[in-house]
Amino acid sequence: MHSHYQVLGLMSGTSMDGVDMAVCIFELDENGWTYEIIVADCMPYSKEWKQKLSTAKNLSGIDLLYLHNEYGNFLGNLCKDFLAREGVTAQLISSHGHTVFHEPAKGVSFQLGSGPAIVASAGLPVVCDYRSLDVALGGQGAPLVPIGDELLFGQYEFCLNLGGIANISYTENKKRHAYDVCPCNLLLNYFAELQGLLFDKNGDMARHGKISEALLQELDSWDYYSAPAPKSLDKDTLFNVLLPIINGYNISVNDKLATLTEHIAKRIIADAELHIQNSDKKPKVLLSGGGTLNSFLIEKLHASERLEFIVPDEQTINFKEALIFSFLGLLRVLNKINTLASVTGASTDSSSGAVYRIKG
Repeated sequence: MHSHYQVLGLMSGTSMDGVDMAVCIFELDENGWTYEIIVADCMPYSKEWKQKLSTAKNLSGIDLLYLHNEYGNFLGNLCKDFLAREGVTAQLISSHGHTVFHEPAKGVSFQLGSGPAIVASAGLPVVCDYRSLDVALGGQGAPLVPIGDELLFGQYEFCLNLGGIANISYTENKKRHAYDVCPCNLLLNYFAELQGLLFDKNGDMARHGKISEALLQELDSWDYYSAPAPKSLDKDTLFNVLLPIINGYNISVNDKLATLTEHIAKRIIADAELHIQNSDKKPKVLLSGGGTLNSFLIEKLHASERLEFIVPDEQTINFKEALIFSFLGLLRVLNKINTLASVTGASTDSSSGAVYRIKG
C-alpha cells in the first residue's frame, strides 16, 4: 500500500470545451483524506473533435466502436504528452470519458473513450466506465462527484457545480445526497453561440437583457423540478424539452439569456434553501465549474439572504471535477466505495469503474 498516491484525472463535460486534466496527490491519515493539485490544464478540442463528439450519438454501432477506440487513443496520447511536458508522473489515469448516451431508465449510460486504448497509448493503468455498474444496480449512474465532495470538501454544507448542468450535493441525516438542479452553461452557451461567441463572458449579454416573466414562469413550472431526487439531466433532455420552450418566445437573445440566468439562480437558491438544517448560521456553498466565472449569475446567487456562496481559487473552480475523478479512480483501485446509492438511487453503494492494466 502506498501512503502517497499520484493520479491523473480526465474530465470531458457536456459543454465540450475540452479535456480537463489534473495530476493530484492524495494522502490518508487519521483525520481523513487530503489532496493537492500539482498541475492542471484544459486541452481544447479541435473543431474536428467537437464535430465527432457532437454527432457520435448518430453513428452506427460499428462506427461508434471505431470512434470509441479512436477517442481512447486520443486521450492516451494526450495523457502521455501532458505528463512529459509538465515533467510529472502518475501511478494511474482516471478517465470519465465523454457521455454519448445517458438513459438510466432504460439501463444505459455510455461514455466514449476505450480504457484499453488509453492504456495502450499512455502505458499506465486506467480506470474508466464509472456509470455502468450503478445503472445496472438500478441507479441513475449520476452524479458521481458527491463522494469526493464529502471526503475532500466536507467543511462546506453544500457543493454546487455550475457546469453544463448545475448540480448540488449535501449531507442530510448522515447521508450524502445530490442531484442535477437545472440547466446551466449548456443552454447559456447555446444562445451566446448564436451571436458568434463561445460563451457570454461575465454574463454581459444577459445583464443587458430584460427578463420575460411569462417565459420565466413557464421554465419554473417544468415538472422535473417537482420530481423527487435522485434525478439527473442530460443534454438531449435540455435541448428537446427546454430549448423549444425558450425559442417559442419572440424575444431577443439578450432577453433569453437574462431570463435563463434568472431561472438558474432562482432554482439553485430555492433547492439549496430546502435543505438548510441549522438556521443559526449561514450554510456555506462551495462553487465550482465554468459558470462560477459568470459574474452576473454569481451576483444573483449572492442575493440569497440565507446562504453564503463561496467562490474559491481558480484551480478549484476549473478543475474540481477532474480532481474528484482522480479520487474516484484511486478509491476504485483500493476497492473502496466510490459511488453512493443515497445519491444515485441504486440498490447499494458500489466500487464502480473498469480497471485496465498491462501487468500487475
